[in-house]
Amino acid sequence: MANSMTGFGRGEASGHGYNFTVELKSVNHRFFEASIRIPRNMMSFEERIRKLLQQKIQRGRIDVFVNIKETEEKKRLVKVDKDLVLSYDKTLKELALTLKTSYETDIYRLTSLPEVLTVEDEEMDLELLWETLNEAVSEALVGFIEMRKIEGEKLARDLLNRLNIISNVKEQIAGFSETMVPEYQERLRERIQLLLGENSVVDEARLANEVAIFADRVSITEELVRLQSHLDQARQALRGTDPVGRKLDFLVQEMNREINTIGSKANNLSIAQHVVEVKSELEKIREQVQNLE
Repeated sequence: MANSMTGFGRGEASGHGYNFTVELKSVNHRFFEASIRIPRNMMSFEERIRKLLQQKIQRGRIDVFVNIKETEEKKRLVKVDKDLVLSYDKTLKELALTLKTSYETDIYRLTSLPEVLTVEDEEMDLELLWETLNEAVSEALVGFIEMRKIEGEKLARDLLNRLNIISNVKEQIAGFSETMVPEYQERLRERIQLLLGENSVVDEARLANEVAIFADRVSITEELVRLQSHLDQARQALRGTDPVGRKLDFLVQEMNREINTIGSKANNLSIAQHVVEVKSELEKIREQVQNLE
């Protein structure tokens, strides 16, 4: 399955007093890497978000942006430090006795003393909030994956076209390779006759031996067979259901190896020109493969 490594997705969900907006952006990377930007008080959700991404994404650097807004006023709670207020009251009574003055407990004055009353926001239920955030992340993933799929299909069509070009050039190289040995044999015969004279008798056994040595040296049959195998595997991978980036990267390296060997072994100008053409297409394929998951 040819998925692009570049993509964008956005998801939004509201619930339990909060609105979550999640954006996903990705670029090429050899492995999976996620950078998650989320408010500090919800950092506990970071690993859950990472696991959601890893279930759907194999490769790429993913930037995750989580924005949170309150959709309703938070409940605020007043807390009383009972021990502290009792201590204040006891201390004031003791002070009144020491000063020989009257003292009556006044709850309103006591509550105005430092740190007796504190106002706190109601504690968030993280599990309920995760339900809403999970919904936003999942929605963002749907759009994100769809975009990567569409881009990947475009890349796959281009790659299949270039593989077909290479396959056609390979057939032309195979055709030229069939003429190399007969042409060499004829050139060698003409050279011998030129050196020894037209009426000289060519040692056919010696000639056949030289031609056999040449044929073995310039034979590119094995390389052409392996190149065709790599082309077939690349096409099969692009039409399959698994991520193809790493496999295609390996196959391109192997195809480059075979075409370089063909270029070094084949003693033929036409084949050399076609080798350059194949290498040019392989370089374009290699660049495109870097964009695939």
